[in-house]
Amino acid sequence: MPDIPWSTPTQAAPDAEVYVMASRFETATVVGAFRFFLKAPGIILQMRKAPGAHGVALRARVFSRTFLTLSAWEDRDALYRFARSEPHRSSSRAASAYMKESVFTYWTVPARELPLTWDEAERRLAEQSASH
Repeated sequence: MPDIPWSTPTQAAPDAEVYVMASRFETATVVGAFRFFLKAPGIILQMRKAPGAHGVALRARVFSRTFLTLSAWEDRDALYRFARSEPHRSSSRAASAYMKESVFTYWTVPARELPLTWDEAERRLAEQSASH
């Protein structure tokens, strides 16, 4: 399945610090993976319109039942406002029924380092998984 490449909804000021989140989701079944994947475009569209969103990407491995997200935000509050808004809020609650594992990690970077790389996100997610 194709990835949704990095897009920049709103440009951050070059000297700003941005709040970054990477996540890895593994569904319990391939059917759950397809459900997750079918919701992804709507969530990505929502992120592209969210106030304070400076970048978003999705890496989808449906047949491996694994999805990675990578996003950059003005600050933590902007990310949390997005997470509590629809359709993300109800989609994430529904996904918990077919999720096997979820891992999240957060850090800050200077805005001039955007767009972020999958290598960095995967390294940080692996560290987060190992620490739990």
